[in-house]
Amino acid sequence: MLMQVLRDSYTECIERLKSQKYHLIGAHSAVKKCLWVHNALVYGRFCYKCRFYGIASHRCIQMSPSVLWCWNNCLHCWRVRPQDLGLSSEELTTLPHVDDPEFIAEMAILEHRRIVSGYRKRTSEEMFKEALNPKHVAISLTGEPTLYPRLSELIEEFHRRGLTTFLVSRGVRPDVLASLDEEPSQLYISIEAYDRETYNYFNRPLIPNAWELTLKTLEILPSFTSPTVIRITLVKGFNMSYEVIKKFKKLLELAQPTYIETKAYMHVGGSVGRLGRENMPTFNEVVEFAKRLSDEVGYRVVSYSRASRVVLLTRLTKPIRLGGGCPKGWEEVDTCEEEIGEYSRVEEAV
Repeated sequence: MLMQVLRDSYTECIERLKSQKYHLIGAHSAVKKCLWVHNALVYGRFCYKCRFYGIASHRCIQMSPSVLWCWNNCLHCWRVRPQDLGLSSEELTTLPHVDDPEFIAEMAILEHRRIVSGYRKRTSEEMFKEALNPKHVAISLTGEPTLYPRLSELIEEFHRRGLTTFLVSRGVRPDVLASLDEEPSQLYISIEAYDRETYNYFNRPLIPNAWELTLKTLEILPSFTSPTVIRITLVKGFNMSYEVIKKFKKLLELAQPTYIETKAYMHVGGSVGRLGRENMPTFNEVVEFAKRLSDEVGYRVVSYSRASRVVLLTRLTKPIRLGGGCPKGWEEVDTCEEEIGEYSRVEEAV
Protein backbone atom coordinates (compact mmCIF):
# COMPACT_ATOMS: atom_id res chain seq x y z
CA MET A 1 0.00 0.00 0.00
CA LEU A 2 2.80 2.45 0.94
CA MET A 3 4.68 1.80 -2.31
CA GLN A 4 1.48 2.33 -4.29
CA VAL A 5 0.93 5.69 -2.55
CA LEU A 6 4.51 6.73 -3.37
CA ARG A 7 4.11 5.68 -7.01
CA ASP A 8 0.84 7.60 -7.27
CA SER A 9 2.44 10.70 -5.73
CA TYR A 10 5.40 10.49 -8.11
CA THR A 11 3.06 10.10 -11.09
CA GLU A 12 1.10 13.15 -9.94
CA CYS A 13 4.33 15.15 -9.71
CA ILE A 14 5.27 14.16 -13.26
CA GLU A 15 1.83 15.05 -14.59
CA ARG A 16 1.98 18.41 -12.80
CA LEU A 17 5.35 19.14 -14.39
CA LYS A 18 4.03 18.25 -17.85
CA SER A 19 0.99 20.49 -17.35
CA GLN A 20 3.36 23.36 -16.53
CA LYS A 21 5.23 22.79 -19.82
CA TYR A 22 8.32 21.11 -18.46
CA HIS A 23 10.04 19.04 -21.15
CA LEU A 24 11.10 15.94 -19.22
CA ILE A 25 14.36 14.17 -20.04
CA GLY A 26 15.02 10.61 -18.90
CA ALA A 27 14.44 9.75 -15.26
CA HIS A 28 15.28 13.00 -13.48
CA SER A 29 16.02 15.95 -15.80
CA ALA A 30 13.95 18.65 -17.48
CA VAL A 31 14.08 21.74 -19.69
CA LYS A 32 11.55 24.56 -19.54
CA LYS A 33 11.12 27.70 -21.60
CA CYS A 34 12.12 30.81 -19.71
CA LEU A 35 9.99 33.95 -19.99
CA TRP A 36 13.04 35.78 -21.31
CA VAL A 37 13.45 33.43 -24.29
CA HIS A 38 9.99 34.56 -25.37
CA ASN A 39 10.67 38.21 -24.57
CA ALA A 40 13.94 38.20 -26.50
CA LEU A 41 12.50 36.57 -29.62
CA VAL A 42 9.21 38.48 -29.74
CA TYR A 43 9.99 41.85 -28.15
CA GLY A 44 13.79 42.15 -28.24
CA ARG A 45 13.93 42.39 -24.45
CA PHE A 46 16.64 40.48 -22.61
CA CYS A 47 17.13 39.00 -19.15
CA TYR A 48 19.36 40.77 -16.63
CA LYS A 49 22.01 38.11 -17.22
CA CYS A 50 22.50 39.67 -20.65
CA ARG A 51 23.41 43.08 -19.24
CA PHE A 52 25.31 41.67 -16.27
CA TYR A 53 27.24 38.85 -17.98
CA GLY A 54 26.61 38.94 -21.75
CA ILE A 55 24.18 35.99 -21.90
CA ALA A 56 21.82 36.24 -24.90
CA SER A 57 18.44 35.14 -23.54
CA HIS A 58 17.16 33.46 -26.71
CA ARG A 59 20.25 31.23 -26.78
CA CYS A 60 19.99 30.15 -23.15
CA ILE A 61 18.72 26.73 -22.02
CA GLN A 62 17.04 26.58 -18.62
CA MET A 63 17.35 23.04 -17.24
CA SER A 64 17.74 20.81 -14.20
CA PRO A 65 19.38 17.39 -13.80
CA SER A 66 17.38 16.78 -10.59
CA VAL A 67 13.93 18.11 -11.29
CA LEU A 68 12.13 16.66 -8.22
CA TRP A 69 15.04 16.24 -5.82
CA CYS A 70 16.14 18.83 -3.28
CA TRP A 71 17.38 18.92 0.31
CA ASN A 72 15.27 21.98 1.15
CA ASN A 73 11.60 22.83 1.30
CA CYS A 74 11.92 26.62 1.09
CA LEU A 75 8.99 28.89 1.85
CA HIS A 76 9.59 31.07 -1.21
CA CYS A 77 9.94 28.20 -3.71
CA TRP A 78 7.32 28.61 -6.43
CA ARG A 79 8.16 25.49 -8.42
CA VAL A 80 6.41 22.13 -8.07
CA ARG A 81 7.28 20.88 -4.57
CA PRO A 82 6.92 17.09 -4.36
CA GLN A 83 6.25 17.34 -0.62
CA ASP A 84 3.04 19.21 -1.44
CA LEU A 85 1.93 16.22 -3.53
CA GLY A 86 2.65 13.50 -1.00
CA LEU A 87 6.25 12.38 -1.59
CA SER A 88 8.26 11.82 1.59
CA SER A 89 11.57 13.47 2.46
CA GLU A 90 13.36 10.14 2.03
CA GLU A 91 12.16 9.96 -1.57
CA LEU A 92 13.61 13.39 -2.36
CA THR A 93 17.19 13.25 -1.11
CA THR A 94 18.68 10.69 -3.54
CA LEU A 95 18.06 10.14 -7.25
CA PRO A 96 16.63 6.63 -7.79
CA HIS A 97 18.41 6.27 -11.14
CA VAL A 98 21.32 8.13 -12.75
CA ASP A 99 21.09 8.99 -16.45
CA ASP A 100 24.18 9.39 -18.61
CA PRO A 101 25.41 13.03 -18.79
CA GLU A 102 25.96 12.85 -22.56
CA PHE A 103 22.32 11.82 -22.99
CA ILE A 104 21.11 14.68 -20.76
CA ALA A 105 23.20 17.29 -22.59
CA GLU A 106 22.09 16.13 -26.04
CA MET A 107 18.43 15.98 -25.04
CA ALA A 108 18.55 19.39 -23.32
CA ILE A 109 19.76 20.98 -26.54
CA LEU A 110 17.16 19.06 -28.56
CA GLU A 111 14.32 20.12 -26.24
CA HIS A 112 15.45 23.77 -26.39
CA ARG A 113 15.30 23.58 -30.18
CA ARG A 114 11.81 22.10 -29.98
CA ILE A 115 10.76 24.94 -27.68
CA VAL A 116 12.02 27.74 -29.96
CA SER A 117 10.96 26.06 -33.22
CA GLY A 118 7.53 27.69 -33.00
CA TYR A 119 8.98 31.21 -33.13
CA ARG A 120 10.05 31.21 -36.80
CA LYS A 121 7.26 33.61 -37.82
CA ARG A 122 7.43 35.68 -34.63
CA THR A 123 11.03 36.87 -34.83
CA SER A 124 13.73 37.77 -37.34
CA GLU A 125 15.47 35.06 -39.35
CA GLU A 126 18.76 35.93 -37.65
CA MET A 127 17.32 35.68 -34.13
CA PHE A 128 15.57 32.42 -34.99
CA LYS A 129 18.76 30.83 -36.32
CA GLU A 130 20.66 31.98 -33.23
CA ALA A 131 17.99 30.52 -30.94
CA LEU A 132 18.35 27.14 -32.64
CA ASN A 133 22.05 27.24 -31.78
CA PRO A 134 22.11 27.75 -27.98
CA LYS A 135 25.32 29.04 -26.42
CA HIS A 136 24.51 28.89 -22.73
CA VAL A 137 22.82 26.63 -20.20
CA ALA A 138 21.51 27.67 -16.79
CA ILE A 139 21.58 24.59 -14.56
CA SER A 140 19.04 26.17 -12.28
CA LEU A 141 15.48 25.33 -13.26
CA THR A 142 14.34 23.50 -10.13
CA GLY A 143 15.66 20.98 -7.61
CA GLU A 144 19.26 20.85 -6.32
CA PRO A 145 21.66 20.10 -9.20
CA THR A 146 24.48 18.91 -6.94
CA LEU A 147 22.37 15.86 -6.07
CA TYR A 148 23.06 14.57 -9.59
CA PRO A 149 26.20 12.48 -8.96
CA ARG A 150 27.68 12.98 -12.45
CA LEU A 151 27.37 16.77 -12.43
CA SER A 152 31.00 17.43 -13.32
CA GLU A 153 30.66 15.24 -16.41
CA LEU A 154 27.43 17.02 -17.39
CA ILE A 155 29.14 20.41 -17.18
CA GLU A 156 31.97 19.03 -19.29
CA GLU A 157 29.51 17.72 -21.89
CA PHE A 158 27.95 21.17 -22.27
CA HIS A 159 31.36 22.84 -22.49
CA ARG A 160 32.46 20.30 -25.11
CA ARG A 161 29.49 21.41 -27.22
CA GLY A 162 30.52 25.06 -26.99
CA LEU A 163 28.02 26.16 -24.32
CA THR A 164 28.84 28.18 -21.22
CA THR A 165 27.27 27.07 -17.93
CA PHE A 166 25.79 28.77 -14.90
CA LEU A 167 25.39 26.39 -11.96
CA VAL A 168 22.92 27.56 -9.31
CA SER A 169 22.99 25.74 -5.97
CA ARG A 170 21.83 26.17 -2.40
CA GLY A 171 25.29 25.04 -1.31
CA VAL A 172 24.25 21.93 0.62
CA ARG A 173 26.80 19.71 -1.12
CA PRO A 174 30.22 21.30 -0.58
CA ASP A 175 31.76 17.87 -1.15
CA VAL A 176 30.38 17.80 -4.70
CA LEU A 177 31.42 21.37 -5.46
CA ALA A 178 34.92 20.83 -4.07
CA SER A 179 35.42 17.72 -6.20
CA LEU A 180 34.26 19.12 -9.56
CA ASP A 181 36.83 18.21 -12.20
CA GLU A 182 35.12 20.66 -14.55
CA GLU A 183 34.07 23.97 -13.02
CA PRO A 184 30.99 25.75 -14.37
CA SER A 185 31.55 28.98 -16.27
CA GLN A 186 29.97 30.72 -13.29
CA LEU A 187 28.82 29.39 -9.92
CA TYR A 188 25.85 30.81 -8.03
CA ILE A 189 25.08 30.14 -4.38
CA SER A 190 21.58 31.28 -3.48
CA ILE A 191 20.82 32.31 0.11
CA GLU A 192 18.02 33.94 2.07
CA ALA A 193 18.85 33.03 5.68
CA TYR A 194 21.73 34.41 7.72
CA ASP A 195 22.05 31.95 10.64
CA ARG A 196 20.99 28.46 11.63
CA GLU A 197 17.69 29.56 13.20
CA THR A 198 16.49 31.55 10.19
CA TYR A 199 17.73 28.82 7.83
CA ASN A 200 15.73 26.12 9.60
CA TYR A 201 12.66 28.38 9.61
CA PHE A 202 12.78 29.64 6.02
CA ASN A 203 14.61 26.95 4.05
CA ARG A 204 13.08 23.95 5.86
CA PRO A 205 16.02 21.53 5.34
CA LEU A 206 15.34 17.81 4.96
CA ILE A 207 18.70 16.95 6.56
CA PRO A 208 19.89 18.04 10.03
CA ASN A 209 23.18 19.81 9.16
CA ALA A 210 22.23 21.75 6.02
CA TRP A 211 23.22 25.13 7.48
CA GLU A 212 26.68 23.88 8.42
CA LEU A 213 27.07 22.44 4.92
CA THR A 214 26.11 25.82 3.46
CA LEU A 215 28.78 27.54 5.55
CA LYS A 216 31.32 25.00 4.31
CA THR A 217 30.36 25.85 0.74
CA LEU A 218 30.90 29.54 1.43
CA GLU A 219 34.33 28.70 2.85
CA ILE A 220 35.45 26.92 -0.31
CA LEU A 221 34.03 29.48 -2.74
CA PRO A 222 37.29 31.50 -2.95
CA SER A 223 39.05 28.39 -4.28
CA PHE A 224 37.08 28.50 -7.55
CA THR A 225 38.84 29.92 -10.59
CA SER A 226 35.55 30.71 -12.34
CA PRO A 227 33.48 33.76 -11.30
CA THR A 228 31.27 33.19 -8.26
CA VAL A 229 28.01 34.85 -7.26
CA ILE A 230 26.15 35.07 -3.98
CA ARG A 231 22.50 35.71 -4.78
CA ILE A 232 20.55 37.07 -1.82
CA THR A 233 16.83 36.63 -2.37
CA LEU A 234 15.18 39.47 -0.48
CA VAL A 235 11.96 38.76 1.38
CA LYS A 236 10.30 41.77 2.93
CA GLY A 237 9.68 41.28 6.64
CA PHE A 238 12.33 38.54 6.87
CA ASN A 239 15.82 39.54 5.74
CA MET A 240 15.96 43.22 4.77
CA SER A 241 16.71 45.04 8.04
CA TYR A 242 19.97 46.85 8.80
CA GLU A 243 20.76 44.29 11.51
CA VAL A 244 20.43 41.49 8.96
CA ILE A 245 22.79 43.28 6.55
CA LYS A 246 25.53 43.04 9.18
CA LYS A 247 24.92 39.29 9.41
CA PHE A 248 25.03 38.92 5.64
CA LYS A 249 28.33 40.83 5.74
CA LYS A 250 29.93 38.00 7.74
CA LEU A 251 28.77 35.41 5.21
CA LEU A 252 30.04 37.50 2.30
CA GLU A 253 33.41 37.99 3.96
CA LEU A 254 33.63 34.21 4.22
CA ALA A 255 32.69 33.61 0.58
CA GLN A 256 34.51 36.52 -1.12
CA PRO A 257 32.33 36.22 -4.24
CA THR A 258 33.12 37.88 -7.55
CA TYR A 259 29.59 39.27 -7.62
CA ILE A 260 26.65 39.80 -5.29
CA GLU A 261 23.11 39.87 -6.63
CA THR A 262 20.31 41.22 -4.46
CA LYS A 263 17.05 40.03 -5.99
CA ALA A 264 13.44 40.34 -4.91
CA TYR A 265 11.36 37.35 -3.93
CA MET A 266 8.58 37.08 -6.52
CA HIS A 267 5.10 36.32 -5.23
CA VAL A 268 4.23 33.66 -7.81
CA GLY A 269 3.44 29.96 -8.13
CA GLY A 270 3.26 27.73 -5.09
CA SER A 271 4.83 30.33 -2.82
CA VAL A 272 1.61 32.36 -2.72
CA GLY A 273 0.18 29.86 -0.24
CA ARG A 274 3.09 30.37 2.16
CA LEU A 275 4.06 34.03 1.77
CA GLY A 276 2.03 37.15 1.09
CA ARG A 277 2.32 39.74 -1.65
CA GLU A 278 3.50 42.12 1.05
CA ASN A 279 6.65 39.97 1.33
CA MET A 280 7.67 40.89 -2.25
CA PRO A 281 9.95 43.95 -2.29
CA THR A 282 9.61 46.64 -4.92
CA PHE A 283 12.54 47.44 -7.18
CA ASN A 284 13.25 50.63 -5.22
CA GLU A 285 13.39 48.65 -1.98
CA VAL A 286 15.87 46.22 -3.54
CA VAL A 287 18.02 49.17 -4.67
CA GLU A 288 17.95 50.70 -1.20
CA PHE A 289 19.02 47.40 0.36
CA ALA A 290 21.82 47.03 -2.19
CA LYS A 291 23.13 50.51 -1.40
CA ARG A 292 23.19 49.80 2.33
CA LEU A 293 24.87 46.45 1.70
CA SER A 294 27.42 48.19 -0.55
CA ASP A 295 28.33 50.58 2.25
CA GLU A 296 28.93 47.63 4.59
CA VAL A 297 30.89 45.24 2.36
CA GLY A 298 32.75 47.51 -0.06
CA TYR A 299 31.23 46.10 -3.25
CA ARG A 300 30.01 48.73 -5.74
CA VAL A 301 26.54 48.82 -7.27
CA VAL A 302 27.31 48.52 -10.99
CA SER A 303 24.10 47.46 -12.75
CA TYR A 304 20.46 46.56 -12.25
CA SER A 305 17.29 45.29 -13.90
CA ARG A 306 14.01 46.90 -12.96
CA ALA A 307 11.89 44.15 -14.56
CA SER A 308 13.64 41.40 -12.57
CA ARG A 309 14.01 43.55 -9.43
CA VAL A 310 17.69 42.71 -9.15
CA VAL A 311 20.84 44.74 -8.46
CA LEU A 312 24.44 43.70 -9.18
CA LEU A 313 27.37 44.52 -6.89
CA THR A 314 31.05 43.76 -7.46
CA ARG A 315 34.60 44.90 -6.79
CA LEU A 316 35.49 44.49 -10.47
CA THR A 317 36.06 47.55 -12.63
CA LYS A 318 34.73 45.79 -15.73
CA PRO A 319 32.53 42.71 -16.21
CA ILE A 320 33.72 39.19 -16.95
CA ARG A 321 31.58 38.67 -20.03
CA LEU A 322 30.60 35.10 -20.81
CA GLY A 323 28.72 35.82 -24.03
CA GLY A 324 28.19 38.40 -26.75
CA GLY A 325 24.76 39.66 -25.72
CA CYS A 326 24.05 43.26 -24.66
CA PRO A 327 27.42 44.62 -25.88
CA LYS A 328 27.18 47.77 -23.72
CA GLY A 329 27.08 45.52 -20.66
CA TRP A 330 26.61 47.32 -17.36
CA GLU A 331 26.04 50.60 -19.23
CA GLU A 332 23.11 49.16 -21.22
CA VAL A 333 20.04 51.36 -20.75
CA ASP A 334 17.24 49.60 -18.84
CA THR A 335 14.08 50.20 -20.87
CA CYS A 336 11.83 47.63 -19.14
CA GLU A 337 9.25 48.67 -16.61
CA GLU A 338 8.74 46.82 -13.34
CA GLU A 339 5.18 45.89 -14.33
CA ILE A 340 6.22 44.00 -17.50
CA GLY A 341 8.89 41.92 -15.83
CA GLU A 342 8.90 38.59 -14.08
CA TYR A 343 5.79 39.20 -11.99
CA SER A 344 3.65 39.65 -15.11
CA ARG A 345 3.74 35.99 -16.24
CA VAL A 346 3.47 33.60 -13.32
CA GLU A 347 3.73 30.41 -15.32
CA GLU A 348 7.00 31.36 -17.03
CA ALA A 349 8.78 33.67 -14.60
CA VAL A 350 12.32 32.93 -13.45
